[in-house]
Amino acid sequence: MRQRPQTMFDKLWSSHEIAQREDGSALLFVDRHFVHEGSFHGFSQLKARGRKVAEPNLTFGIADHYVPTRDRDRPIANAEIAEMVRKLEQNTGDTGVTLFGLRDPRQGIVHVVGPEQGLTLPGLLIVCGDSHTSTHGAFGAYAFGIGASEVAHVLMTQTLWQKKPKRMRIVVNGEATAGIAAKDIALAIIARIHADGAQGHAIEYAGSAVRALSMEGRLTLCNMSIEGGGRCGMVAPDATTFAYLKGRPYAPAGDDFDRAVADWSMLPSDPNAEFDREVTLDAAAIAPIVTWGTTPDDALPIDQRVPDPADEADEARAAYIRDALDYMGVRPGTKLTDVAIDRVFIGSCTNARIEDLRAAAAVLAGRVSKVPGLISPGSSLVKKQAEQEGLDRIFKDAGLEWAASGCSMCVGINGDLVPEGERCASTTNRNFKGRQGRGARTHLMSPAMVAAAAVTGHLADVRPLLAGRKA
Repeated sequence: MRQRPQTMFDKLWSSHEIAQREDGSALLFVDRHFVHEGSFHGFSQLKARGRKVAEPNLTFGIADHYVPTRDRDRPIANAEIAEMVRKLEQNTGDTGVTLFGLRDPRQGIVHVVGPEQGLTLPGLLIVCGDSHTSTHGAFGAYAFGIGASEVAHVLMTQTLWQKKPKRMRIVVNGEATAGIAAKDIALAIIARIHADGAQGHAIEYAGSAVRALSMEGRLTLCNMSIEGGGRCGMVAPDATTFAYLKGRPYAPAGDDFDRAVADWSMLPSDPNAEFDREVTLDAAAIAPIVTWGTTPDDALPIDQRVPDPADEADEARAAYIRDALDYMGVRPGTKLTDVAIDRVFIGSCTNARIEDLRAAAAVLAGRVSKVPGLISPGSSLVKKQAEQEGLDRIFKDAGLEWAASGCSMCVGINGDLVPEGERCASTTNRNFKGRQGRGARTHLMSPAMVAAAAVTGHLADVRPLLAGRKA
């Protein structure tokens, strides 16, 4: 009997399914479990029950959310943060879990370190107590964030009960124009489907524009799947994936790598596989995009004006726009390029890889920022590489602060904050009220667009600034 064509997600799901319950839930085997400072709840439950980590060799600790980005050679000044980092060191040490800790030269953001070390591989099921675990799907993995009780369950059993999401394919065809980054594509998708558009779905990104993205770009795209409401995002592995993984410390080597590539090559969705929902975008029609409001789908091309609630027939939508503009301190109908900024931030699991830093440096080279700003690379190895390439000098000469790696100003829990009432051009993934600090106003955009905002002092189209330069 001929097998029905399967999507990549169907293949990943069935290959990890151990058992089913009558309510439709399935028990799935977990290949990788990443834990960070917030995992202390899970370890506490483990200890309370007198249990051990089921598979310490499949669990990896990474300090990222709370770690300071300055004065790393000194003891952590904040006692609460110091305790969070200490607990991670103790919990991983007590249970035999490998830790990429604060002093480890490989330390960084969990969603940067995993791919960088070759821990993230095609075909794996990966979980972490962080919603942006969807990032790892860029390799053709089923990766998603889990809650504290689920962290404990995975620690104790290396399994997880889940209900199968529906399947959604987002196809981006065509060729993106110069100056358009994966972040622009991600924001364009979210603006199109809205913040809950992919709710209950596993997203597969496809199309010629997605295939043309580097691994860094695919990681950015999958990272923001969660902002579109998706359970996860994934891109089928191909030659770009395999080239990125070859030689990574934890990736298969030698003949094992060749055998792995043969297996990974079977993962892409079969021709004629059915999806529950499909959305198609034209890459050539995507312009540099920035957000104007307080959710990631409040996004518009840079040459547009912010909405005017008076133009809205739907009163609920009008009320939302009024509230968002009031929080953001922007008048209705204002041209986006007339919105002045107070500072910039380049970093986060969305846009802190070497390619992101190169894109920002291409704009900043030989120019001076009109506002203060912070650049936090995604990992200590990214920081080292950026310094070897001289990118740090470009940032410093522009007047920006070059810091150590960590989640930093993305989530604002390590002390890096946007002051209340200030407006920040940011490469992060969320612009919710207070995300970068109480009363902070966040505009999301690509690293090159942040650099453009820095040198102009307002939201700006990066394309004229790239004329004659290597983007």
